[in-house]
Amino acid sequence: MKKIQVYLIIFCTQFLFLEKVNSAEIDIYKKIDLFGEVLEKINKEYVDEINQSESMDSAINGLLQSLDPYSSYMSPEIFEEMQTETSGEFGGLGIEVSMEAGVVKVITPIDDTPASKAGIKAGDYIVKINDIQVQGKSLSEAVDLMRGPVGSEIELTVRRRGAKKALTFNVVREIIEVQSVKSELLENDIGYLRLTSFNDNSSQQIKKQIKKLKKNKNLNSYILDLRNNPGGLLSQAIKISDFFLENGEIVSTKSRKKSENRKWFAKKGDILDGKTLLVLINYGSASASEIVAGALKDHKRAILVGENSYGKGSVQSIIPLKNRGAIRLTVAKYYLPSGKSISEVGVRPDIEVNEEGDDFRIKTDTDNQLNYAIKLLNG
Repeated sequence: MKKIQVYLIIFCTQFLFLEKVNSAEIDIYKKIDLFGEVLEKINKEYVDEINQSESMDSAINGLLQSLDPYSSYMSPEIFEEMQTETSGEFGGLGIEVSMEAGVVKVITPIDDTPASKAGIKAGDYIVKINDIQVQGKSLSEAVDLMRGPVGSEIELTVRRRGAKKALTFNVVREIIEVQSVKSELLENDIGYLRLTSFNDNSSQQIKKQIKKLKKNKNLNSYILDLRNNPGGLLSQAIKISDFFLENGEIVSTKSRKKSENRKWFAKKGDILDGKTLLVLINYGSASASEIVAGALKDHKRAILVGENSYGKGSVQSIIPLKNRGAIRLTVAKYYLPSGKSISEVGVRPDIEVNEEGDDFRIKTDTDNQLNYAIKLLNG
């Protein structure tokens, strides 16, 4: 009798589970039917004739962008364009961007590029490109509008936090060539390292520049400047973090599939021989920059000075589709050694120093954050 009861319970549980699954599937099919009905109504009743193919692309992109600002759809044309080398033919502005609330958000302007020289700042919202409204366009479409022949001019209308009205910038497109590492010896024997991106050879360049700085035997401290660094390769973030740590976890990634969760650890050996390290971050420090800053902060290896970082703590993968297009999809999130996620939170500095003045520029006389760091190290 007991066996029959057990079998009956198992059967009922399985039946309820299948009923739940079937109910969820039915709901999805209903939504698909509803979508088809809406598209049909638009096609018949909308005031202007529409391109149904473009409408479908927008719908797919809308689905992806409802997930997060970094997931998006690439049509076959845009995907092919992304894969094609156009060196010398097209120019850029030198900004890393994402999509937020239907407009383009500047993650960071890269050093010595047209956008940086024009005065575009991290956190700016681009609402118009050459008088074309960005609202309603996908990120790929907006980026496409910003591309163009080298030497041609583009007008960007920008909304900025704290500004009472929109700002207009006229920017001339250039070939963007980024030198990812710069170094120099500052007053009172402070070694200054500026890292603008995490490229294939950034770790080798950092090592080379530190070796050059070490020729000064009186070197007593270092500043690692990660401001306006949009990130790049995870492998380079791990290598560069490892340079300054003796041991311990650097970063971990967690995805939906537990089998794909990973952790990376530092190997013994501090390239700075334990000397004081100060790291500069701001709102334009994103992704790989946040991994380095967060790991050094969690291990108490560096003092972080500046502003809260951007908060891009996710991993994107390019997944090709049958139509020869592709989707850029978030597949994992980064976690710091403390277990905290970077996503939408960022890394908080130990000492908060905000940018001062509208004429603020990194590594110039108006750079109050760097000046503060130098004073701090000089006691």
